[in-house]
Amino acid sequence: MHHTTPTFTALFKVFLCFSVFFTIVQTGHSQQQNKIQVGVELDVLPYITGGYFGAIWARKGHFGGRALFAKVNMPDFIVPEGFTDNEINSYALIADYFLNENQTGMWLGGGLVLWDGTIKSDQKLETTSYQSYLLNGSIGYIINLSNRFYLSPWAGLSLRVAGTDDIRVDNQIYDPPFLNPELSLKIGVKL
Repeated sequence: MHHTTPTFTALFKVFLCFSVFFTIVQTGHSQQQNKIQVGVELDVLPYITGGYFGAIWARKGHFGGRALFAKVNMPDFIVPEGFTDNEINSYALIADYFLNENQTGMWLGGGLVLWDGTIKSDQKLETTSYQSYLLNGSIGYIINLSNRFYLSPWAGLSLRVAGTDDIRVDNQIYDPPFLNPELSLKIGVKL
């Protein structure tokens, strides 16, 4: 079984934590001066699979940024035959562009994603860990329900660019897919 360098993984997680902290501190400081909007989002897909999702964001004009984390239990109909219980903890930093300066309507996003995953074979003898590093592109549409609450249906595609390959699970080899499509609905609150 091949593993990515633990130092790189630890540095990536530390970078994500510092980015989230910096975003919160900087947004709180500059919100009064520059009218930066901040908020939080939930995504329904992870909850449907028995997981969870949380994101914080900051936006101004046409631009925004998000830091998110999620736990997703991949449905078996998506997991290759011979494998089961593919559980993914996801961490991402995403930059967004809004076609409208008031951040309603269509948006485009892209960023870096880390998946810390575990998977079992159908024999369920052992659980094997793996990592994937992905580049994400997404598109969505913000529908305001009120001044504070909104819905955002979206679709995305993540390309696996690095990570653990040839993952030995019991007597089988699992290779994470190169293309990872997503489709879901976000529920957001402007703070």
